[in-house]
Amino acid sequence: MRIHCEVRYPSHQDDAKHYDTATLRQHYLVENIMVADEINMVYSMFDRIIAGGAVPVKEELTLTPPEILRSEFFTSRRELGIINVGGEGIVKVGDEEFTIPYKEAIYIGRGDRHVSFRSVDQEKPAHFYFNSATAHRETGVKQVSKKDAVVMHLGSLEESNERTINRLLVKEVVPCCQLQMGMTELAPGSTWNTMPAHTHDRRMEVYFYFELPEDAAVCHFMGQPQETRHLWMHNEQAVISPQWSIHSACATRNYTFIWGMCGENDDYNDMDWCAAKDLR
Repeated sequence: MRIHCEVRYPSHQDDAKHYDTATLRQHYLVENIMVADEINMVYSMFDRIIAGGAVPVKEELTLTPPEILRSEFFTSRRELGIINVGGEGIVKVGDEEFTIPYKEAIYIGRGDRHVSFRSVDQEKPAHFYFNSATAHRETGVKQVSKKDAVVMHLGSLEESNERTINRLLVKEVVPCCQLQMGMTELAPGSTWNTMPAHTHDRRMEVYFYFELPEDAAVCHFMGQPQETRHLWMHNEQAVISPQWSIHSACATRNYTFIWGMCGENDDYNDMDWCAAKDLR
């Protein structure tokens, strides 16, 4: 088993205006998340979020804390949200096991417990995507299915953004501290997400794109509303979105993405909208 953790440092919006494509990708794009029998993660200094993935194939993978956490357990001072985007898998939390099907989730609150991952069928391995944020209290463990989610249907085919937002790990569903996670599924024929775009100064966000065929790509837009930039992304890649940045995308076909965010405010609707006519 191999565990990799990369630390990313914050960047100021004035600096980001001068980044070329390679520098943008270096600071914000997270490429190699899902690798067989590995746990890969990025620790971002933007609100100290961790985004990563675990793909157990031939062995069970234990989520040991990277050096930067300086703790005995990964969740000693953190909460953890996990969504499975692969074959059926099992998450073990302490002595308890939870079977997590495709597109379903588990929330693990702060506490001194070992967390590990394994697949039900190594021919169809689980792909566990996770986000983690610092937590100020212990809140327990809860498995969450799509039927438990707060569901919103937005957009239209005429606007190319018909989509279903599944708010899986939010305060209305789990007793989270600051972490929120959910999954947005675009309908066939729709390619735009999160349009009109928005920012939220009180929290940052990470997007993880999946259900993209090998020959498809998604163009993620970021930056201040009057200083937008773009990143071309592919299946099972993530992007870090600072507080000052919009986060929106258009792709060569419909897709699904997981959004995870943390910060001062846990109100999902706390957004500063940017009209399309005002984007530059």
